[in-house]
Amino acid sequence: MEYLGHLRVMLNKRFEEVEVEEGARLSELLSMLAEKYGESFMKEVYEPGGQDVKSGFVVTVNRVLLNQLGGIDITLKQGDHIAIMAFMSGG
Repeated sequence: MEYLGHLRVMLNKRFEEVEVEEGARLSELLSMLAEKYGESFMKEVYEPGGQDVKSGFVVTVNRVLLNQLGGIDITLKQGDHIAIMAFMSGG
């Protein structure tokens, strides 16, 4: 796992190794993180049972945007690099 931007500050870490069972879906991993980090993670990033991460956040798996992979129900593989970051826009 890699946490970028505001999330890195909120969790006070940039990288974390997380183990999930073979065939786990990204939604299960996000639920594990929500349980581990509690209310602030659920409020900002993902609430277990949700269909997507909260608006304002982007997830990549192996540097490919989640929406290009079919959403949070994709199956993870050993060694996948998952990054969560705040979506930023400028003007």
